[in-house]
Amino acid sequence: MPVDTLTTKARRLLRQRRITEIGEDVYNVVGDHGTYNVSVDFEGRFSCNCPGFQTKRMCSHVLAVMFLRTELRKSRARIMETPKKKNV
Repeated sequence: MPVDTLTTKARRLLRQRRITEIGEDVYNVVGDHGTYNVSVDFEGRFSCNCPGFQTKRMCSHVLAVMFLRTELRKSRARIMETPKKKNV
């Protein structure tokens, strides 16, 4: 699958909220052809149990989880940067 197609599909999975964290660094992703588990190991390596990942070592499910984790990190950073209001 071309990279732009993979990216488009991953962003759609994220936008449609088809990713659920089911454990620490383990995600359930409802894809177009099945439901798959994406996990991140202690070294930050991603894996997915879909057929595409097994042969190509990359898939839209992994990419969608990468996007989700990036968005969550950015959201947390914005929360930490928000100045606290001073009581007068």
